[in-house]
Amino acid sequence: MSFFRTLGSRAKEDELMDDFSMGGEELREALRHLRRLNKIFAAPGPTVSGVAKLWHSIGRPSVLSLLDVGAGSGDVNQKLLQWAAKQGIEMQITLVDLTEEACEEARQLFRNEPRVQVVRADLTSLPDASADIVTGSQFIHHFEGEQLVDMVTHMLRVSRYGVVINDIHRHTVSYKAVWITTRLISRNRYIRHDGPLSVAKGFTDQDWQELKRQLNHDTMTYEWKPLFRYSVVIPQMGGAVR
Repeated sequence: MSFFRTLGSRAKEDELMDDFSMGGEELREALRHLRRLNKIFAAPGPTVSGVAKLWHSIGRPSVLSLLDVGAGSGDVNQKLLQWAAKQGIEMQITLVDLTEEACEEARQLFRNEPRVQVVRADLTSLPDASADIVTGSQFIHHFEGEQLVDMVTHMLRVSRYGVVINDIHRHTVSYKAVWITTRLISRNRYIRHDGPLSVAKGFTDQDWQELKRQLNHDTMTYEWKPLFRYSVVIPQMGGAVR
């Protein structure tokens, strides 16, 4: 993955993590190193911000269920559980991923956390209204075109109140920062290849506007958050976030 890359439009290459014929211990190591990257780049912030906004808009219920799709280790949810405890919310989180390696890492990470369960499943096969809020962190940048719209539509279908998306801002500064950081903290080929590529597959304001148009969803909102991320909130039709 070159240090110098044109970022005018979203990259179309597949990430190594998109190849489900690979995996094993190398993938599990990558998931552990990804948790370090998430800490360095303040990854949980946009998810917490988006969930808080949606929670306020639905009347601040004292009980809340979340479903995190493409969750990987699910580490961003640790901050979400802390936020819920401060708000006095009884929260239950279901982490969903397609790979057994991710599920194993998540089970290990949350082995002493009764508020979290881990399920190996495909988003498209989940029942309607499975949780109050469906979240996706660094998940939808794996898709483009009609498949991107289809995945977000499934996220909405599976939620009762709406969707929160936390994904990467495609920008030269974030690309170079991730490129350098991945090479400083890891020799894992998933991390060194997929880290910078994730930024190249990320989004700008124009991409979110186009997704909003394709979804025909006037109440979808998005905000830029540190460090080079977006917090996107998509309420169910008829709901709005102020």
